[in-house]
Amino acid sequence: MTFNNFKNIISLRIKLFAISVILIAYLILVYAAEIIKFPIFGLSDTVVTLILVALYLFLAFLPMYLNYQYVSYSDEGDKISFRYFTAGIIGGRKNSLEIDKKSFAGFSVESRFFGLKKGLILYQNFREGKAKYPPVYISGLKKKERQKIFWSLKQHLPES
Repeated sequence: MTFNNFKNIISLRIKLFAISVILIAYLILVYAAEIIKFPIFGLSDTVVTLILVALYLFLAFLPMYLNYQYVSYSDEGDKISFRYFTAGIIGGRKNSLEIDKKSFAGFSVESRFFGLKKGLILYQNFREGKAKYPPVYISGLKKKERQKIFWSLKQHLPES
């Protein structure tokens, strides 16, 4: 099975871009062009601007905090491979993880921040013992997508 969440990440980037354009348009209309002069919802321009900027910053940095990552998964051939990188405003470095199916020792899922931040931890057997890899964050995946990956990984679990 091969899988990636390219569409989810592109959708996230488009939404962030749209929110940026809306905020910039508001700032231009209120401060540069001075077209909007009346109080909005009984609030001054400054208060509305502060609320919108705070909301923008929250929406822009939430994917970074939740570690939304582009994830590409493949279990074709004799290796299980993950390719991933952070997909927020500031992209992270690209990572790759490959585990030989014969030495795959299992996986676990860690959840933080009320279950919104999910990390997939993979294990591999070596002669010296079991290795634990850093988490691949799967917060940016939909529930069905996570279930597909879990099902695929369960197919490669060693017989106990």
